[in-house]
Amino acid sequence: MPRGARLDTPGTLHHVMARGTEKRVIVVDDDDREFFVERLGAIARATETKIYAWVLMGNHIHLLLKSSEDGLSTFMSRLLGSHASNFNKRYQRSGRLFENRFKSIVCEEERYFLKLIAYIHLNPLRAGLVKSLEELASYPWCGHASLLGLEHHHWQEHHAVLELFGSTESEAQQGYLDFVASELMLGEQPTLLGGGMLRSAGGWAEVLSKRQRSKQQFSDERILGSSEFAARVIDEAAEGAKSQLPTQENRKETQEILKSMCDREGVSMGALMGGCRRKECSGIRKTLALQFIMEMGISYADAARMLGISASAVNQIVRRERQLRQG
Repeated sequence: MPRGARLDTPGTLHHVMARGTEKRVIVVDDDDREFFVERLGAIARATETKIYAWVLMGNHIHLLLKSSEDGLSTFMSRLLGSHASNFNKRYQRSGRLFENRFKSIVCEEERYFLKLIAYIHLNPLRAGLVKSLEELASYPWCGHASLLGLEHHHWQEHHAVLELFGSTESEAQQGYLDFVASELMLGEQPTLLGGGMLRSAGGWAEVLSKRQRSKQQFSDERILGSSEFAARVIDEAAEGAKSQLPTQENRKETQEILKSMCDREGVSMGALMGGCRRKECSGIRKTLALQFIMEMGISYADAARMLGISASAVNQIVRRERQLRQG
């Protein structure tokens, strides 16, 4: 079943994952890696997005971040679009570099903030790219070394993480290291990779226990957190949707998203708006029609003009999606 609309208000904590198409590589050498990290920092600063943890692997990325007024979709479209454009140009390739839709999970900060930081930063060790925590401390393609003061990424939110481990820098860094070591002993922790009741409750045993106690549970695959947290996030999203208006500001945002996706797919905006019937164009239209209408409050007419189709075609895309979600 299709994933629901993204849940995002400014200040929302997201665990974001983006993977190469068909699990193909998204970086080949250190020049590619340096470009990605530079763009990550530059776009985080430009959009005031807070980055707490990150890792760049061979064919995927993980980020733990808080979205800003610009929104998660704008941030990720700029990041993935610029990297894909550079990669395609450098290796004389075309088409999608990343899977069509990045994955984002809204996370309950109190319960999962530190565990997700450790999980994300331990990826290179679990994948065998480094052999020990000592080697991980000097690994340049994740945020772990920066928290230890061995790399310098001014855009990474060091203080917000380290203050949770101690009152002095050395004490906090040692506390952080001890915590990461303890999390490593827990193994893969697949419950941190998504949302829903099973993950949030800690497994079927806990779910069944709560059911036996007649405790009502609320869950959503887009949310990692308690039943109460999930219900609150959904309520806030519903209220936000009611108040969304198609302002000049989010029209500008849609243009940026449109350009980034066209760059990523190797399609010119002129071809798209001119009625291009290629598979890539159809995919862009479907993805962005849903995002523009259901997440950003853009009118059917405005979305149609930007996507090179009629308002009735946009309406059909949205109606089919809603029917699918209703079962």
